[in-house]
Amino acid sequence: MSKLKIFSKSERISLIVIFSILVIVSIPNFIASLRRARDQVRRDDLGSLEHSLDEYYAELGIFPPSSPDGRIMDCLKPGDKPYKDKKGQWVFDPIPCDWGKDAFVNLINGKVYMTVLPREPYWQKGVSYLYLSDGARFQVFAAMEGKSEPEVDVKIIAKNLYCGSSVCNVGRSYGCDIPKTLKQCEEEAALLKK
Repeated sequence: MSKLKIFSKSERISLIVIFSILVIVSIPNFIASLRRARDQVRRDDLGSLEHSLDEYYAELGIFPPSSPDGRIMDCLKPGDKPYKDKKGQWVFDPIPCDWGKDAFVNLINGKVYMTVLPREPYWQKGVSYLYLSDGARFQVFAAMEGKSEPEVDVKIIAKNLYCGSSVCNVGRSYGCDIPKTLKQCEEEAALLKK
């Protein structure tokens, strides 16, 4: 019996070359689609954070403070509970919440705004979100990978803020336009009151 040959040697080589070209052409597109997907996660995370912070403010009249490293200061040490002092004021000692681990909760009534704070897609590479707040206003930043994304703002890049190991280039805010710092907005508000 003789073997049946489906393709000749030259046809097999041609097929290998064609498939190789297709793979080489498609890899950059695949990598770009993964980057776009991570940037979309960042957009969604910033939107969710902004919405949750707005809800928090609507209930308490203040935004949670920020830690020196840009995290939301709205978590408690294990075993700690808020309590009322002699004047009836709520007392608690918040600690920074961890992105991707802790919930965003109203410490007084227990309302959950986010079951888990979002975590930057490249957190393993040291990238994180950056939250800044003075209680009356907030700014939250991220570092988009796609430098040509419409949200990327050169004014934010010029501020040279770091979202972990990357320079922040996109953000959302309340009560303070992004190019300004919270301190500048606070000074402007004080001048307007005079």
